[in-house]
Amino acid sequence: MNKRNQINRVNKFIKDNQIEIIDLKCVDLIGRIHHISLPLSEVTLEEIVHDGVGFDGSSYKFSKVENSDMILIPDLSTAIIDPFREMKTLTFFSNIHLTDEKRSRFTQDGRYVAQKAEAALKNLKIADSSWWGPEFEFYIFSKVEYDTRTASSFYHVEHAEEFYTNAYHAANPFDIYDDFRDEACDCLKKFGIKVKYHHHEVGERGQQEIETYFMNLLEGADKTILTKYTLFNLSRMKNLFITFMPKPMFQQSGNGLHVHQFLTNLGKNIFYEKGKYGSLSKIALNYIGGLLKHANALCAFTNPSTNSYKRLVPGFEAPVAITYGQANRSSAIRIPKYINNPEFTRIEYRPPDATANPYLCLSAMLMAGIDGIINEIDPVKEGFGPFDTNIFELEKDKRIHFLPRNLDEALDALREDNEFLKRENVFTDDLINQWIKLKEEEIRAIATMPHPFEYKMYFSL
Repeated sequence: MNKRNQINRVNKFIKDNQIEIIDLKCVDLIGRIHHISLPLSEVTLEEIVHDGVGFDGSSYKFSKVENSDMILIPDLSTAIIDPFREMKTLTFFSNIHLTDEKRSRFTQDGRYVAQKAEAALKNLKIADSSWWGPEFEFYIFSKVEYDTRTASSFYHVEHAEEFYTNAYHAANPFDIYDDFRDEACDCLKKFGIKVKYHHHEVGERGQQEIETYFMNLLEGADKTILTKYTLFNLSRMKNLFITFMPKPMFQQSGNGLHVHQFLTNLGKNIFYEKGKYGSLSKIALNYIGGLLKHANALCAFTNPSTNSYKRLVPGFEAPVAITYGQANRSSAIRIPKYINNPEFTRIEYRPPDATANPYLCLSAMLMAGIDGIINEIDPVKEGFGPFDTNIFELEKDKRIHFLPRNLDEALDALREDNEFLKRENVFTDDLINQWIKLKEEEIRAIATMPHPFEYKMYFSL
């Protein structure tokens, strides 16, 4: 649909639904959502699309360019009514443009990276579509307090649930947030997000999970942002507190963002081959080989917080081994065994968590998979598996390598291994260097702050 037709379609929707506010949403480099609202009494959609809305890009943590003034232009295909606004508000995801004569796309805009990654898949004649199904894990707390100052540092959470043991698929009345998840799913539906199912997760202090159906890469990233937006808003309305932190509590299960994925060409799932291990084709195995070959560097984008590595430890069903196998939750890649439909033959990449910028996270995974396919990386020859037993029983097996132990190691890996990301100019040096700079700042900030547990260990020593 050309731009004029899109504008006409959206204007009709605005009139039919008596829309009062146009809202432009955007994501900064780290992955935090921002927005700006424009009353339709003062501006028209045509003006917004033609002129865009100016903003200061330096406040979005992007690396400096000649002019930090940038422009938001709405992607009209993403129009949807925001159910959390009191006035009738039509919200859009926006693309970031520079202020040059050509209104060039900004190379550090996550949506642009995702669009280039999808284009690379087609340009390299590998497939015409990639499909992504995220699992959202999060905790619900009844009260949260935290602060860090020069002379104090603390956090305190209160949880209405407390199970004695593993709470996976716990039932009501003990699962006290099933109605909340029902309502969340209804809100997600209003945003065009289809939920596959929801349930109580393993964590005994209020851990939840919502899993969505498959989406293409850009839509998957957009709707990851909207899912978090929905849950944060709904919890605020209910006077509850939600966190996607990978490890919000000591000795409790962590929150992951496991991502199911596969490729199709002309509507056919090219990961499927009958009779092979896990029903996986050679292309699927090469894709796995790429993901695992670059797993350490990928962690810089899939697990980009210092807190991420408090989750990636043995003993909590967390993926720590650079291996693959069927129904193996300690491996980085799990091949689901319960799939009966060849159309949905897939792999599950388990390391990611929701501190990631989803555009960069999904794009980096796709670029690693593409590299594996182009270079025919064989995960068997590389020693990545398949392993169908508990990896922790094989810890002394020298064939098995493990994911980075901290964010420092992940950034070091990214410095050494990033050419696969730059294929087809999907990731640029400016973006990678800025990402490393921001994450190093986070590491330094935390490394120089005394920890409450250090007081317990050392204050009276």
